[in-house]
Amino acid sequence: MKRTTITETVVFLFVILFLYTGISKIMEYTLFKEQLRESPILGFAASFVARWLPILEFLLVVLLVVPRWRLKGLYASTALMAGFTIYIIALMSIADHLPCSCGGVLAQLSWGQHIVFNCVFIALGITGIIAERKIRRDADAVWHNIGKEPNLNV
Repeated sequence: MKRTTITETVVFLFVILFLYTGISKIMEYTLFKEQLRESPILGFAASFVARWLPILEFLLVVLLVVPRWRLKGLYASTALMAGFTIYIIALMSIADHLPCSCGGVLAQLSWGQHIVFNCVFIALGITGIIAERKIRRDADAVWHNIGKEPNLNV
């Protein structure tokens, strides 16, 4: 599979994920904020997180779809998924009642399924980062070789 196809597929999946979850959080804002308030980790910052997390998800979409910012978007998306995963693991280790503030159909996943889902996206993100870096490295090599005499002594 070509590197560009890999990168585009990973970007597409992250864009769908972040648009879906961001829109779900906005459409169910009151429920989202209340579920965050129940969190033993984020409860104190529920209003802040409820307001800014969907905005962050939409900003990540912008980073991902603009080719110049794509690599930063892939790094940030992967980091956010890793952060979500760490948050879930921390919740599972300290709380009996675990409020899910994911929104939409993702709220139907068990906590174990959430971890697997997030790990798949972390792996996709790492794959996308590697592919995008190779694409950029190859493009830089082409630009550096423009105007140079080809080596015919091969």
